[in-house]
Amino acid sequence: MSGLRFVDVCAGAGGLALGLEQAGFDPVLLLDKKPVACETLRLNRPAWKVLEMDLLEFVPDEHPETYDVDLLSAGPPRVKSSATVARTETEEEQRLLEAAVLLAHSIQPRALLVENVPGLVGAPEFRNVREFIREELEHLGYRLRWFVLNAADFGVPQDRKQGVLVALKERYFDSFRPPLPTLTTHVSVGSALRRSMAARGWRDADAWAAQAISVAPTLVGGSDNRGGADLGPTGTKKAWARMGVNGSALADDVPGPECDGSPDMVKLTNAQAALLQGFPDQWQFAGRKTARYRQIGHASPPPVGKALGSAIVNALRV
Repeated sequence: MSGLRFVDVCAGAGGLALGLEQAGFDPVLLLDKKPVACETLRLNRPAWKVLEMDLLEFVPDEHPETYDVDLLSAGPPRVKSSATVARTETEEEQRLLEAAVLLAHSIQPRALLVENVPGLVGAPEFRNVREFIREELEHLGYRLRWFVLNAADFGVPQDRKQGVLVALKERYFDSFRPPLPTLTTHVSVGSALRRSMAARGWRDADAWAAQAISVAPTLVGGSDNRGGADLGPTGTKKAWARMGVNGSALADDVPGPECDGSPDMVKLTNAQAALLQGFPDQWQFAGRKTARYRQIGHASPPPVGKALGSAIVNALRV
């Protein structure tokens, strides 16, 4: 163990936390308000301390083990422009983002990591949010670095851009470098899922994989208020169709011999969606099918978390 400790809020299904663990961090507390997400975390890491609570109600004084950790990480719900969603929804997401940043006042981590939408990094509609974050963190002695990463550059077979904020105490800031891509060639959907597509004897699995030569479009978990799981809006479903995938629903299992010669497009399973997010095979998701998919779609890909964690480790070890 490295001895580096972290607190993760809005932890979801644990994608970011898993990546940070792989980079050498040990969690002292993970927080999420959704019971099914907390169940997923406990299912995979029984030794982790998981707190089921709304971030807005979290009081660090009641959890002194969170003080003076090396890293505070957060993957709050994606903020959206007020032009595209209801004002109340936008305000709630922004409050959660700001609450995550404000925890730095009491926790006083050496580094802060926040992952969210790419637009948060530089889009004009989020200027006020960035200014709020800058003022709060600079007041506490942090310096900030904003940047965008694409999960596809880190071995995740998906075009998934993420806006990232890394803030470090003054003495560590100059040693931080955003992670560089680990791959020069992206992993295609076909190569990522060929083995699983063939697992039940589907003889067309190789032919399907040979034409699914692109990375996946961004997986979207969707809202808890919507109906069943699907792979995204109309444009995304068209991109899936070009790879022989029906994006309108998920399958309970991969194709078998009965699908040989079938003209219909295949459907992905939750396990395959998790592979497209960079989760290891053994990571399990709690809940029913739609709840599992939403956790997967909302997750931060673990390989990106590992790359970010490694970059922060390098800075903190100066």
